[in-house]
Amino acid sequence: MIILGLDPGIADTGFGILRLDGGKISILHFGTIKTKKNTSFSRRLIQLSDEVTKIINQYRPVRAALERLFFYNNSKTALVVGEARGVLTLTVARAGLPIFEYTPLQVKQALTGSGKADKEQVQKMLKLVFKMKEAPRSDDAADALAIAYCCAVSVNRN
Repeated sequence: MIILGLDPGIADTGFGILRLDGGKISILHFGTIKTKKNTSFSRRLIQLSDEVTKIINQYRPVRAALERLFFYNNSKTALVVGEARGVLTLTVARAGLPIFEYTPLQVKQALTGSGKADKEQVQKMLKLVFKMKEAPRSDDAADALAIAYCCAVSVNRN
C-alpha cells in the first residue's frame, strides 16, 4: 500500500510517499513543492495542484493523509494555509483517493510517543525509524513524512 502524506503551505508544501508492506513501512520519496512569492496567488494554487497530481500519477498512492488545520496564532497565515489545504484536498479527492486527517498531536504521538514533541524530535525520530543517514532538512517534508507515517500506523492497527 502506498500512502501520500501532505503538509499544506503556500510557499512550501511538504510531501512524503511511504510504502506499507506486511507491517513494514518504508520511504519511497519525499520533498517539497515550492511556489514563488512573486507569482499570483491563484497561479501558486494551480502549481500546487499540478505538482500533487504529478506525484499521484507517478507513485499511485491508495490513500492520502493531511494535517488537520488546528489553529494558528496568525489568522492571515491560517487563511492562506487553509486555501492551500483546500486545493490539495480537492486534488486528492479528484484523484479518487480517500483522505485521512490527523491533528499535529496525533502525528507527533504516532511517531515519537509524545504529542508535545518539537520539530527536532520529529526529525530525529524519522531518521531513527527509517534508518536514514540524515534527517530531512526541510521541516515541511519531515512533517509530511510524519503525517504519512501516522496514517500507516493507523492502518496497521486496523
